[in-house]
Amino acid sequence: MVVGPAAGQQTAPAPTSAEILERSAADDWRPLDPEHTLYLELASGRVIIELAPSFAPNHVANIKRLARETFYDRRTIYRVQDNYVVQGGEAEVRVEGQAEPRGIRAEFTRKGIAGLPFTGLSDRDGYAPETGFSNGFAAARDPAADAAWLVHCYGALGMPRDEAPDSGGTDFYVVIGHAPRHLDRNVTVFGRVVQGMERLATLPRGTAALGFYAQPEQRQPIQSVRVAADLPAAERDRLEVLRTDTATFRQWIEARRNRREPWFHLPAGYVEVCNLPVPVRERRE
Repeated sequence: MVVGPAAGQQTAPAPTSAEILERSAADDWRPLDPEHTLYLELASGRVIIELAPSFAPNHVANIKRLARETFYDRRTIYRVQDNYVVQGGEAEVRVEGQAEPRGIRAEFTRKGIAGLPFTGLSDRDGYAPETGFSNGFAAARDPAADAAWLVHCYGALGMPRDEAPDSGGTDFYVVIGHAPRHLDRNVTVFGRVVQGMERLATLPRGTAALGFYAQPEQRQPIQSVRVAADLPAAERDRLEVLRTDTATFRQWIEARRNRREPWFHLPAGYVEVCNLPVPVRERRE
């Protein structure tokens, strides 16, 4: 026999995603690690990037080294392709189609999933056997191949390359459009933007092929890229990210899968990994 609520008794409505976050505990959140956080400074302000050493340690070490060498200071963003990517770094090299210097070995996937935190989604995905989240990053994995990788959601940070897998080294791109998941496991993803996406997504679009700026003077200046740990504490942004290994995060996923806000008349009953931007907020003491 199925037992339901007693006559006249109403079941409490399921909480919305906003209500779940409001009720969250302090230990449901984690601060950004300043050693694995980059500040990309543009004329419009700061873009904050969290790096993913668990998936691409060599790429993370490489971009931190370049930042500490002030390599990106006075470089440019030279490609803005609508509904696709913003790309910057060593413009002259990429525009001429030459292989980049300082090429590093591609890290398209991480071998070995044992011990890697992973909060999986039950929803089917067309690009991977399993999708979910690892340490706050949208990720996928293939248990049969014992491999995991980061996926190309909005805000993902990747390393451009030529045809050779190991040809990337100094440039970077950020996804600013519909998730180009066909790039998964073909390009190294090694971070994500956690704040300031509007500063990238609103840049003028390039009019040459693939969104490159047709004239050098159209390129958007990069003022600097710095590792947050290298700045005085007073100059750092105090952000924290919802932990993706908690019951609160799993409840939040369900609230996004079946939206309960009054505006929604038909909950989808489905969610895709790139429809779940992990919440970020100002750090609370």
